[in-house]
Amino acid sequence: MNFSGLDWTVLVTTLVCIILYGVYKGRSSKKNLEGYFLSDRQMPWWVVLLSIMGTQASAVTFLTAPGQAYSDGMRFVQYYFGLPIAMVIVAFAFVPVFRRLKIFTAYEYLEQRFDVKTRLLTSSLFMLSRGLSTGISILAPSLVLHSMMGWDITITNLVMGGVLMIYTATGGAKAVGYTQQLQFVIIYVAMILAAIWAVKMLPEGVSFTDALHIGGKSGKLNVITTGVTEEGNFDWKDRFNIWSGIIGGLFLALSYFGTDQSQVGRYLTARTEGESKLGLLMNGLVKVPLQFFILLIGVLVFSFYQFYKAPAFFNLALEERVKQTEYASEYNGVVAEYNALQEDKRQTTIELAKALNNDDDQTINALRDKIQSQDKATHQSRKKVEAIVKKAVPGADSNDTNYVFVRFVGDFFPDGLVGLIIAIIFLAAWGSVAAALNSLASCTMVDFHKRLSKKELSPEKEYQWSRYYTLFWGIFCIVVAQFAYNLGTSLIEAVNILGSWFYGAILGIFLVAFYLKHVKGHAVFAAAVITEGVVIWVYNLDKFSWLWLNVVGAVGVVLFSLIIQAMIPAIKKAVKN
Repeated sequence: MNFSGLDWTVLVTTLVCIILYGVYKGRSSKKNLEGYFLSDRQMPWWVVLLSIMGTQASAVTFLTAPGQAYSDGMRFVQYYFGLPIAMVIVAFAFVPVFRRLKIFTAYEYLEQRFDVKTRLLTSSLFMLSRGLSTGISILAPSLVLHSMMGWDITITNLVMGGVLMIYTATGGAKAVGYTQQLQFVIIYVAMILAAIWAVKMLPEGVSFTDALHIGGKSGKLNVITTGVTEEGNFDWKDRFNIWSGIIGGLFLALSYFGTDQSQVGRYLTARTEGESKLGLLMNGLVKVPLQFFILLIGVLVFSFYQFYKAPAFFNLALEERVKQTEYASEYNGVVAEYNALQEDKRQTTIELAKALNNDDDQTINALRDKIQSQDKATHQSRKKVEAIVKKAVPGADSNDTNYVFVRFVGDFFPDGLVGLIIAIIFLAAWGSVAAALNSLASCTMVDFHKRLSKKELSPEKEYQWSRYYTLFWGIFCIVVAQFAYNLGTSLIEAVNILGSWFYGAILGIFLVAFYLKHVKGHAVFAAAVITEGVVIWVYNLDKFSWLWLNVVGAVGVVLFSLIIQAMIPAIKKAVKN
């Protein structure tokens, strides 16, 4: 990968400025829990908005979403279709309750509504899911350094997680919030530059519109899919379609924004209830278009590679390791086959570009079918490459979706812009991971330490312990990142699969708390435990896409709570007799 002195200057300067800015902003927070976790509840709505968006837009989004579109098209955007609806519900159903009670964590409310064991269970489910997914978010930028420099993945994880903890532990929520707004601006400026450069590098005579046509004819602009098979049946295993997006995505977004402390903690920092609501509603308005834009960059990268030689395997560091094994000749042979297929497809694409410019519909349709056939052939060839990688380097991640965008940037972008693009991947990681560490520390301190400790602590001691817990969770997430390297799947999917194991059940607990007033703590606690078992069982059946797990979890807790609550009088009577 071409990484010049100018790129290093841009990268290091950007990251150092962010760290110093976060430390500087965090200095003005009060040295107590409200200052450390909630920024003294003094954040304006636009900072809340950017903090919410910065928390959800991790490095996983910017690193793997273009690769996801490159390999699978834009249908992943449907995953966000339920989000705008969820923002309205959270703003008017969840926010008033949390603001009125002046709580630190969402789970404090559950003790008031149910009992302490339900609060601790829900907080534990959150910490488990958020701790695991945050580890994956640390891994994303580590993969960049690993691929770019060939550094050992353990070293890159330590560098990423260690540097991140400096301003998170030092400045708390205020440092997180204000650095996220600066990160957000830098990130989207850089992504716009990346999109412009991708179009600029297209061959002469091939416009932005032509690139979209080529992506569309290759099936990459599949923004809306129904999930219905050719036989007319609905495919419940189809990961992304309009129904799983609207229904499953709605339940996931409700849980993430309504019950996940990493997001609840962001809008609880607002000055007023109205500003909390405004931040959430604006997020619902702009999130889908922004995600559409990021995926569109992946389509432009795909179109670009129809005219230029695309790597048979995008993970450069791993490819070099394969070439040093006994499978090198077999690997080179399959790569040669792939390159030949690529050349045939390139000639077809050139013909398609000419037909598009001449509005020759008959030729366009014929070439579209030919390109789709060639796409299938190149896809099969890449599968052969992945199979050899698995044999040559056992345990390595043979799924190179995560490396598509960074390889494209490193191979073709000019000096300086490469460093800026790499910097935004770091910034996005820091924004989401910093918020996660802050929320994990708040739950550990407020829901467990402060609630269960019999020793009264001064505000200064509580502040110190909160910083220690931030460091603890940082170390925990670095360890998770180390083990997550060999997941063998797109990181963006891995994060959401992990969340879907727990989010539905957590949402179900809050739905019962809000709307089923006759259900008590014993019933909802038992229902949550049973439902978690059901969710894992359904996932292992491998009959449903992971988005539907959120629906199963939420509905399961509600139904089991009603059943168990109805059985409690009979159980008590039987025990007495």
